[in-house]
This record gives sequence, structure tokens and C-alpha cells, in this order.
Amino acid sequence: MKQLLAILTLISFNTFAQMPKEISSELVLLKVKTGKEKVLLKETRHFEAPNWSRDGKFLIINAAGLLEKIDLKGENLGKINPDGVNTVNNDHGLSFDGKILVFSKNDMAAAPSNNSRIYVSNAEGSNPKLVTPDFPSYWHGISPDNKYLAYTAQRNGEWDIYRIPTEGGAEEKITDSKGLDDGPEYSYDGNWIYFNSHRTGRMQLYRMQPDGSGVEQLTDDALDNWFPHPSPDNKSIVYIAYLEDQKGAHPFGKDVKLRLMDLETKEIRDISPVFYGGQGTINVHSWSPDGKSIAFVRYKDLTKKD
Repeated sequence: MKQLLAILTLISFNTFAQMPKEISSELVLLKVKTGKEKVLLKETRHFEAPNWSRDGKFLIINAAGLLEKIDLKGENLGKINPDGVNTVNNDHGLSFDGKILVFSKNDMAAAPSNNSRIYVSNAEGSNPKLVTPDFPSYWHGISPDNKYLAYTAQRNGEWDIYRIPTEGGAEEKITDSKGLDDGPEYSYDGNWIYFNSHRTGRMQLYRMQPDGSGVEQLTDDALDNWFPHPSPDNKSIVYIAYLEDQKGAHPFGKDVKLRLMDLETKEIRDISPVFYGGQGTINVHSWSPDGKSIAFVRYKDLTKKD
């Protein structure tokens, strides 16, 4: 049952089953040092998972299976190659040099369900190329030298973290534990892959060397901690924490908050108040290039009265 729940909550489209009939989505820019917020975009629709462009001029969100570009004034700059970059889920982003777009898409060519596979293209979405023939596979990180992709995948009934050459080839499993391992993301210096794991029976944060060795547990608390995103200066990580135990799942529409860990001292502080979010809030890397801000999505159930 836990495995089934994990599958369902990993797939972006299946979040609609958990959603109220009417919601608003807010794309928020948050100053990490001060906690000051700027709502960049607020609309009565569902969108998810902002990435910041590497030049800092726009953000990428996914909505209804497509990727959209939003500038820093909140203006929609259009969709990214909707002919080839379609049926995407909320695992997408750009390489460190901004030249490669990586995205996971729910791929009916693979199977009718649980069919996410990973593609790469140029930054504008042209020439998409399948990298992971096997499914389900959900992308989360690319190495700074663009040589490897890191992703979570279910193989033989277990969810583990894998890496594969960006140009394609044989995948390599780099975690091997019972329970879901997810959210692998490379540090900017390439020395670590940060990830979250349910191996202890509670979702906590970890890091490991890029080959899977040297695993270090970073959090051990009563929160459910997901998706660690390392900062450009390699000194901290931002992540999302559920207030209640989600039993290994990552659902939409729960009480969550954003937290910052200092990687030298391991001190943790809240950088947001509690809000209505979860799946779609901060699935992928969303630091600004200058390391001063992060982008996230906050939701509101419009069927409920304030």
C-alpha cells in the first residue's frame, strides 16, 4: 500500500485527485536572509515547481502538462516548445550552464500509467531526446559538468536513486535501501548529491558522494522533510517540511513550511510561516543565481471560507 501511495503522489497529474474543485496558485519569491516575500503571479488555476533560469531573468513552471516561462514582472512569456515538451510532470529544470533543459514526462508511448521517462533538449525545448527508456523515472539533478543525470526510479518494486549519462546509456543504481529514496540533486561544486529517504520509517534528508558512497544523514526530527536544494555557494540547503507524518508520501494540500540548514553548523531555521502546499511547492531546484532568493508555489483552497 505504501508503494502504491508513493507512486501516486510522485506523478504530477495524479495530484488533481487530491485537489479541491477550485484553487489559486501563487508563485512566490522569498528572500532567504530576511523572509521577505514577493508574490510574482497569482491565478485561479493549478501550476507547480518553479525553476529559476540561470541568467535570473525568468522562471519556469509546469501547468497542465506544459512548461511556461514567467518573467520577474509576473508576465507569461509563453510555453516552451509545446509540440515536443508536453505531458510533463513537476520534475524539470536547466543545467548549471543554462544550455540543457531536462524534464520528466508522463509518456503514453511507454505505458498507460506509471510511465514517467526523462528527456533532455536544448534550453528552448527543441530536439528533445529520450534518456531513460525504463520507467517510471523522475529527474531531479544534473551534474555541474553536464555528464550525468540523477533521478529516482522504481525498479523491481523498489524506489532508489540512479544516475545515467546525459547522452544516454546504462543506468547505475547508487542507493539500495528499503523505502523510497527521492529528490537527488547535485551540489554546485559537484561533490555531493542531496536527497530524501524514508529508510528509517520517517522522511529525512541525506547526502552522499556522486557514486553513492559516504552517505550522511542530515536531519532526524519529527517533521517529514523533502527535496533538499543546495545553495549556489554550497553552504546551505532549502527544503520543504510537512508538519505531520505522511507515511512516505508527498501529497498536495497539507500544512508545510520551508526551512534552511547551514551545512557547516547543521543549524536549521524556518524561512517561511506554515502554509497550504506540498506536492508542487518546491519539487525542483529553485534558488536564484545570486543565492539570495528562492521561488516556491503556495496554494489556497477556494472552496473553503476564510
